[in-house]
Amino acid sequence: MTSSAPVFTGVAVAVVTFFDEHGHVDTVATASHARHLAERGVRAIVVAGSTGEASHLSTKERLQLLDAVKAAVPERVPVILGTGNLAAGVSVPNLTRRAAEHGASAAITLSPDRGDIREFYGEVVDAAGTMPVLAYHWPKVSPPGISIEDLKACKVAGLKDSTGDAERLLDELAHFHKPIYTGSAAIVTYAGQLGCAGAILAAANLEPELCIDAFAGNMQAQKDLLWAHKLISTAGIKGIKEELARRFGTSTACR
Repeated sequence: MTSSAPVFTGVAVAVVTFFDEHGHVDTVATASHARHLAERGVRAIVVAGSTGEASHLSTKERLQLLDAVKAAVPERVPVILGTGNLAAGVSVPNLTRRAAEHGASAAITLSPDRGDIREFYGEVVDAAGTMPVLAYHWPKVSPPGISIEDLKACKVAGLKDSTGDAERLLDELAHFHKPIYTGSAAIVTYAGQLGCAGAILAAANLEPELCIDAFAGNMQAQKDLLWAHKLISTAGIKGIKEELARRFGTSTACR
């Protein structure tokens, strides 16, 4: 898939994955949360991404979550599956192919921490068929990330960059002429004003309206997002779940 048409524009949520008291994936609670956020205006749902504890989910669990969320949200809302960050020996291209078979709107695939990045994304894109694949640059989680030269050579349909690095974002916009999504709630307004296609945000689990307003250029909304950004930076997924539990009584269990 090499089309430059964006999978979505605006703000997507990198949705958390809820677990029950036995540690099993709670597809009903996760899908209900996704539907609630869609009703509040998010333009797409990313399932089993980093915020969804992807590294602790099996292939089967990821596909079950995809099916449940797709059934719960309106058809107009794309559902994107995280297909990277798999256990050693598990095939990323195979999961990507299965995501397409299950009707995912796109795959988002974290860059590998070893091997040839161009070859890796080539195999993933081939496996996806007509389904778009978004590359995912977050060297803090999966070093070394994706160099600009590698990015330009990859046949992906777009990029998510979670670094929050303003200089890197400018470099991407100058040299990678496909849809770019920021993954940092600290630079949402900046990304929107520069012409990024959208944002994929963990903070949208907590403050979807602020994320949407910030991307649209509302500077006060950007400032008001600071607390959520800092909560996620310091307390991580557990912090998001504890705040959601305070508001909605949902589970705080993490893997």
